[in-house]
Amino acid sequence: MSVRIGLSMSAFPFTSPGAMWRWVETCEDSKVDSIWQTDRLVSSEPYLEPLTGLAVLAGGTSRLKFGMNVLVLTLRDPLVVAKQCATVDFLSNGRFLPAFGVGSDTAPEFRATAADRAHRGARMDEALPLIARLWAGESVTHAGKHYQFTEARIGPLPKQSPLPLWIGGSSPAAIRRTAAMGTGWLGGGQTVEETAPVIAAIRAAAIEAGRPIDDDHYGISHGFRFGSLEDAPAQQAVKRLAPGRNPADYFAIGDAATIIERCRAFRAAGVSKFVLRPIGDSDDDILDQTRRLIETVLPEVHSWD
Repeated sequence: MSVRIGLSMSAFPFTSPGAMWRWVETCEDSKVDSIWQTDRLVSSEPYLEPLTGLAVLAGGTSRLKFGMNVLVLTLRDPLVVAKQCATVDFLSNGRFLPAFGVGSDTAPEFRATAADRAHRGARMDEALPLIARLWAGESVTHAGKHYQFTEARIGPLPKQSPLPLWIGGSSPAAIRRTAAMGTGWLGGGQTVEETAPVIAAIRAAAIEAGRPIDDDHYGISHGFRFGSLEDAPAQQAVKRLAPGRNPADYFAIGDAATIIERCRAFRAAGVSKFVLRPIGDSDDDILDQTRRLIETVLPEVHSWD
């Protein structure tokens, strides 16, 4: 089993593409496992479109893996998504980690468009098997409630066979969906106490479905900062992402020991893949946070194999 740390971007946190590439190069030259991009199509803040951004990232790196944290599949056509993912994985020589979710019913994309949020779970359930079949090279003919294909086929196929299909969410439907169709689970916004029963439920449901998921295919995403909760960047993160909640439950803020202990608690809950987001308010701050994590946290957490 491999315990690994990746890093993520939520809103674009840099002042320029050049600053982002300095951060990416720091990750590429280190033991950071992967880079992840949050999906947000409608926002007053700048967010990179995940598949476009990760395709560019693939061309500028040779070692890092990368994925979506997570892509809202119900806002996109599954044939287009399957083709995009296959292309990115093919051109990156098999470094892509696709992860999908249904999206929150309060997401601004549903308010800004005519997208059907009431049936987004049913659309997800119909789309995922279609994507998996397309990735496998099948000619897909399908007459469903939400999607219709006639002899649809894609090429080139993904380099990875099968291409990973991770799923996000902690609802009973997400648990069922992960057990039935996923190869991994990526949580976000859950506390340690909330994460453990979700992983346990997925494991039990996957065994019952006759397709157990590898023990090292359970991940969690959360923010970290070397510093104090009183720091301005930490206060901004709490206000934006955890208003009215105990910030200590949703962020790892403190010294290296604090961040390691948070990872250790999630590890005891069944997590082996960590997607950590540096909390900072400038290019230099984010780079410094990342370097400190690489130097003081990664060696300990990666030794837990």
